[in-house]
Amino acid sequence: MSPLDVLDWRRRIAELYAEVRAHGDPAAGHRWWVQGRERLLRDHPASPVPASARSSYPGGRYGPYDPRLRFRAGIDTDVAPCRLEIATGTDGVVPFDRIGTLRLPIGDLDVWWLGSYGGGVFVPIKDASAGRATYGGGRYLLDTVKGADLGGDPSTGLVVDLNFAYNPSCAYDPAWACPLAPPGNTVGAAIDVGELAVPGDVHV
Repeated sequence: MSPLDVLDWRRRIAELYAEVRAHGDPAAGHRWWVQGRERLLRDHPASPVPASARSSYPGGRYGPYDPRLRFRAGIDTDVAPCRLEIATGTDGVVPFDRIGTLRLPIGDLDVWWLGSYGGGVFVPIKDASAGRATYGGGRYLLDTVKGADLGGDPSTGLVVDLNFAYNPSCAYDPAWACPLAPPGNTVGAAIDVGELAVPGDVHV
């Protein structure tokens, strides 16, 4: 995997999310996202699925789309300052600053800003399904620096659709070190939608 492979991966992810935002029907957009994500996981040279496992990759599992878990939420910025410094496998120590909190019916989720070059919004989630139906370390909802952006704006709120929760790279290969959900991104509800636990035979 070369830096240009990673560049192409990020471009394709950004294009995929742009296509999702263009869909008038969120459920149809979700089907398009699943198909596109699976294609990239199986075939792209920068896929987090180990190269030795891609030819036998069985495909991921995704919960059925639930429109009740799609929200447009404003960011409550009246929160105490907080900084996380997270060691990652490829990017060194990555700083995140809390810029607010999303108040959702399923629980509150902190919103983080990538405090390094370029910046970006990052919203992970760990719910009661973690370690059972979903990856034990939690999943990502938004990671705009890498193209995972469902839309919205400061005046109308961010689009936060839990059906698009997806696994971090370390779910596929423990060689990756990924930022995982801190306590402010942990909720007590079970969210059995989005990308579910990775099949055990992916780790080859």
